[in-house]
Amino acid sequence: RDAAAGSERIPGAHPVGVNQHFAGRAGDRTGNAPLPDPDLLERAVRSWGIDRDSLVVVYSPENPAFAARAWWVLRWLGVPEVRYLDGGLDTWTAAGGTLTTELPPVGAGTFDATPGTLAPLDSDGAAEVARTGILIDSRGGDGFAAGHIPGAVRLPAAEAFDADGKFLDDDTLRAQFAAAGVQVDDESQRVGAYCPLAIVAALSVLTAAKVGIQAELYPGGFSSWLADPERPVATA
Repeated sequence: RDAAAGSERIPGAHPVGVNQHFAGRAGDRTGNAPLPDPDLLERAVRSWGIDRDSLVVVYSPENPAFAARAWWVLRWLGVPEVRYLDGGLDTWTAAGGTLTTELPPVGAGTFDATPGTLAPLDSDGAAEVARTGILIDSRGGDGFAAGHIPGAVRLPAAEAFDADGKFLDDDTLRAQFAAAGVQVDDESQRVGAYCPLAIVAALSVLTAAKVGIQAELYPGGFSSWLADPERPVATA
């Protein structure tokens, strides 16, 4: 998160931000939160002390989607071991962990980026998944009815969590995906996810990974889709 000075965090945790580190500059067709510049992110990753064999844990006190975006982008960059802390700070403190307002020192990591370790969807790829597989629109509310990629199905990412902000059990999550048309045991079926900024959609991809479903992220998101006047929009 874009943590304010003095905010509490897990000891040793580096405050990072989605807009600052895990999204690039918006362009004419890239969408409002495209993938970041790999070289800039590599320098940031090294400043967090990350090496090739580091185990990286991400969490967000405000919204799990922020941590999910970090999880996906770091894996795309080539960080091999990235895990999500389910429940965030509440899980940490419930297990007896302490919090601090102190910032950790700048690290001296040696990680070398290999961007593309995860293959993101572009607009053509998102359209193909919508036609031949299952393309998940991760938004809640009325956004889907107002406009979505033709062929996409609605499965709000927030429905994967209980009232305490923790994942529902795996059987329930698989049932949610199955209700959206995902063949949970068919690895040949392509599954993708998008939302306006591919932040909430990253949470859908993380949820899918939790239950053994390989899903692809459309980082350009609906903002990139709408930037192309030739792209159709469905309403329902």
